Amino acid sequence: MVVTPTVIWKEVQNAMKSDPLSLLRNMFDAAVGAALPGKCLPPHLPPRPKGRAIVVGAGKAAGAMAKAVEDHWQGPLEGLVVTRYGHGMPCQRIEVVEASHPVPDAAGQEAAKRILAMVKGLTADDLVLCLISGGGSALLALPADGISLADKQAINKALLKSGATISEMNCVRRHLSAIKGGKLAAAAAPARVVSLMISDVPGDDPCVIASGPTVADPTTTAEALAILQKYAIAVPDNVRNYLGSAFAETLKPGDPRLAGVANVMIATPQMSLEAAAEVAHKAGITPLILANAIEGEARDVALVHAAIARQSYDFGQPAQPPCVLISGGETTVTVRGTGRGGRNAEFLLALAVALEGHPGIYAFAGDTDGIDGTEDNAGALIGPDSLARAAAAGISAKAMLANNDGYGFFSALGDLVVTGPTLTNVNDFRAILITGPEVSQAR
Repeated sequence: MVVTPTVIWKEVQNAMKSDPLSLLRNMFDAAVGAALPGKCLPPHLPPRPKGRAIVVGAGKAAGAMAKAVEDHWQGPLEGLVVTRYGHGMPCQRIEVVEASHPVPDAAGQEAAKRILAMVKGLTADDLVLCLISGGGSALLALPADGISLADKQAINKALLKSGATISEMNCVRRHLSAIKGGKLAAAAAPARVVSLMISDVPGDDPCVIASGPTVADPTTTAEALAILQKYAIAVPDNVRNYLGSAFAETLKPGDPRLAGVANVMIATPQMSLEAAAEVAHKAGITPLILANAIEGEARDVALVHAAIARQSYDFGQPAQPPCVLISGGETTVTVRGTGRGGRNAEFLLALAVALEGHPGIYAFAGDTDGIDGTEDNAGALIGPDSLARAAAAGISAKAMLANNDGYGFFSALGDLVVTGPTLTNVNDFRAILITGPEVSQAR
């Protein structure tokens, strides 16, 4: 039998019809797998130092990163890292402490104090191996003198609800911290500092990842104050006075205390998007990576994605079906309702509303750390029947969206994707599969 393009098209479409959502889930798994510390960290380990080797770090992947170091390090090793509750890993030589995220707690504060003390008094023969991943801003919580943990908790909560970008939030966090904005590395001088980073921020700016404890900070206290004003976040006088003082300033580019620091990116959102694209390619579906650093209100980003998906379905632009649109980044949600749900659930619910049950379009959105916002799901899935199934159950998608209740919507449909902690974090992952019209209509 001669295998024609039409026959191939039918085989691909039949496979997608039978289980299109499994393809999207497989792509997400590939994106996560590309950023697992056990895979991406070992090739970047520095040489063994003449002196001590001390491991410190913070983030949702910190426990898994510490385990990867232990498994591949030759020689003496000691240290402490802090990760989110439920994200710990069993280590023998590196202590793993769990703390709260996204709002800091006393456990994170105490761990940060110990980490800062651990790197002081070292020599040029010593090595500080710093393991940094997303979530470190809240987990490595050491308020500056005159700032209380309660102050930082209140400001953190307000920023999370404000719609501020991750760069804006971390600008404020850096300037209220005694350990971020390069201050951890400064405390370790003259020891050599090597920071291995897993990026969870748009643009992979090392200054923004975990608020840059080993990175020079080009932003200023004036910018931090402007961000608080922009989002109408009220702060007590002690915080405002501190931000108006020279003590609040972070280390700037060119600071000699950072001369011995190497910041190395070991996993990025782009790497994960490319791994997911390869899964689609092997399935005979054209992958199109839109961007790895998309920001903005989740529901606004959803409108743009919906328009691109419709264009592909109707006109074969920017890609001819069967295709899948892939994107990453970190959207925001300005919380106005009382519902549950992270930014990925908000994005998907807005996408479903915008697509209005459009045939032949399926989508997944999830956080690669396995936690969408503060919920127990990584993300969720939608198909052409999502709105119809909701309506049959007496659920209004528009009302749920207005109440910021994406979690409630997808929970009711049984369409949440629950992975548990993935022990890595390279930001959000979105994939929209466009199967296209029926073969008889398209050919």
